[in-house]
Amino acid sequence: MITLHEGGRYYVDGKIATECSIDKETAKKQTIAAGILSAHNTSGDDSLLKIKFDAMVSHDITYVGIIQTARASGLKEFPLPYAMTNCHNSLCAVGGTINEDDHVFGLSAAKKYGGIYVPANQSVIHSYAREALTKCGGMILGSDSHTRYGALGTMGVGEGGPELVKQLLKNTWDVPFPEVVMVYLKGTPKRGIGPHDVAIALVGATFGNGFVKNKVLEFVGPGIKNLPIDFRNGIDVMTTETTCLSSIWETDDVVKESYEAHGRGDSYRELKPGNGAYYDACIEIDLDKMESMIALPFHPSNAYTIHEFNKNAKQILAEVEAEAKKKFPKATFNLQDKVDGEKVYASQGVIAGCSGGTFDNIDEAAAILDGKSTGNGYFSLNVYPTSVPVSLELTDNGATSKLLKAGAVIKPSFCGPCFGAGDVPANNGLSIRHTTRNFPNREGSKPGEGQIAGVALMDSRSIAATALNGGVITAATDIEYEVPNHKYHFDKTVYEHRVYNGFGKADPDAELILGPNITDWPKMDRLADNLLLKLAAVIHDPVTTTDELIPSGETSSYRSNPLRLAEFALSRRCPDYVNNSKEVNKVENERREGKAPLEIVNALNNFGNGYKLAENTQFGSCVFANKPGDGSAREQAASCQKVLGGFANICYEFATKRYRSNCINWGILPFTLDDGAEFNYNEGDYVFVPDIRKKIEADEEVFPAKVLRADGSIEDITLYIKGLTADEKDIILEGCLINYYAANMK
Repeated sequence: MITLHEGGRYYVDGKIATECSIDKETAKKQTIAAGILSAHNTSGDDSLLKIKFDAMVSHDITYVGIIQTARASGLKEFPLPYAMTNCHNSLCAVGGTINEDDHVFGLSAAKKYGGIYVPANQSVIHSYAREALTKCGGMILGSDSHTRYGALGTMGVGEGGPELVKQLLKNTWDVPFPEVVMVYLKGTPKRGIGPHDVAIALVGATFGNGFVKNKVLEFVGPGIKNLPIDFRNGIDVMTTETTCLSSIWETDDVVKESYEAHGRGDSYRELKPGNGAYYDACIEIDLDKMESMIALPFHPSNAYTIHEFNKNAKQILAEVEAEAKKKFPKATFNLQDKVDGEKVYASQGVIAGCSGGTFDNIDEAAAILDGKSTGNGYFSLNVYPTSVPVSLELTDNGATSKLLKAGAVIKPSFCGPCFGAGDVPANNGLSIRHTTRNFPNREGSKPGEGQIAGVALMDSRSIAATALNGGVITAATDIEYEVPNHKYHFDKTVYEHRVYNGFGKADPDAELILGPNITDWPKMDRLADNLLLKLAAVIHDPVTTTDELIPSGETSSYRSNPLRLAEFALSRRCPDYVNNSKEVNKVENERREGKAPLEIVNALNNFGNGYKLAENTQFGSCVFANKPGDGSAREQAASCQKVLGGFANICYEFATKRYRSNCINWGILPFTLDDGAEFNYNEGDYVFVPDIRKKIEADEEVFPAKVLRADGSIEDITLYIKGLTADEKDIILEGCLINYYAANMK
């Protein structure tokens, strides 16, 4: 289905080629990505991009912190269209009035600063961006990792909140020019194959080996013309799970018709690479051979064909159980009991969000269940259209009626099933979902309390086929049905009635309404001369997700309150982390007050005069993980560590550029190790990094350090911080992005 071609490839006459008459450097500039990035670059040097975006998007677990940070840094008005959707904290049952207080804050901020406010349940973040903000050749920055609009000709980038703050303050997103990978599509998907099947196969082929990490995926080839726009969007939004930086597609009449249907025909233009464009690698996808797929807990890359899974279910599920036992020793996850002979039973189906809740996905699921039943057993099916306009069209064409009659439940536009705040299954349940992620606890379980369930990702077509068979996991390619051919009609009436579109109409006299849970960031200090770290969490998992660094789900309600949210940091992976960090921070606070705490002095005595060193040595907690930061763009994965007194991460590599940026923006030193270096230290061990400030100021990248073990032995360790930009260096020296802006305002 998918073939990876390492090494450079050219795109010549619509085909993959290994040679071309055009020289490589010229050919590199012929990609669509190169043209868009250069058009948005303000540095004058395409080797180091300084990008200004055309628009931004955030949702209601990120925009409060972004605006609070920007406000503290001198924000007067939004300089670009900034849409704030309310699709994550839409359920006020979670967190009491906290969520709606955030919404009121968002509307008041839109009025004061000139923003776009999309009320709760009107649209999920990426649906609204597709419907209202995209344009061919444009770029959008979002505080959500799934900010991907490549199929509509717009390069989307998901980053942590501080990167959006930079845009609000008329600064830039800085990144070296990325490698560009050709994704060559050929063939036509057979009946029953949907976008999630292609996406899961793509993630499975590229995530583990890092084939496209921090690169741009550029989709080309003859297969594109065989895909409707929703199919393209459904693949594109999942490219985030490959750890790529962004994505872009060739555009054609299908894209043009989509823009025209949304009343924005002037936002379309044809995009295609120049003949002979050079790519740093190539992924070849044969749509003819695509099979119905399933991604098992606990990652979208844990991919199998449904046929392969059903054939080997006992063995495969035993492996998932073993992983769950390792991650969650307090909980028992029995998946093999879902197997009955050659049948595997799911307990719940969900079609939702920016990947699953699109018109075509739900329309085809309705066709599969037309006149049928989801049954009256344990299996249930819940469907969330991605926006009210999509819901209106599904109602008008009868799809909603078909689903309701079959026993499905239609719910409002809401991202909850993607991150653990909606449709939490029963203990030991297996939920199949057409959503973006299936990380641990993305379904809302609490394994620390002995309650656990899991999510397997599947396309909406196979979910409907499974519902048709009473919960027996079924490939949609194995059933007979007629694929509907309904043309989509976009009705903007509800947006005209409910969306506040205030861009360019800032009112500085408007009151900013802050509920009791909306608090300012605590004061953070500049980087000291030396750094003494105490390991508060040591994680040797191959990859550590942002969900593990700060859980999703019900914790979202506290994301406007840094101190309350920080109580959840690493709670589902390292339960002792918060207390460990607090104890370190307590000692550091004494040092700040001019005292010389014995813990610091005793540790530093191993490296010199402890009392003298203590005056100029910051003491903070530190997290070690092999490869941290996969998954969500949420800045809180880093800011919670800083709030608790965290000053560094040590790892072999960062899973994503956006998590490393989050660390830097919150003044957390992003240390890395040599690939072959051993890290066999434990919680409670100390790491001393002398002259850290001087070395950062001097642009040094190598930091000789010492480790003091609990038994008193001392070992040398070499840490690295590579590739800091000038702004990143200054942010670290000032202690965080807020301090950096405050210093520049003086």
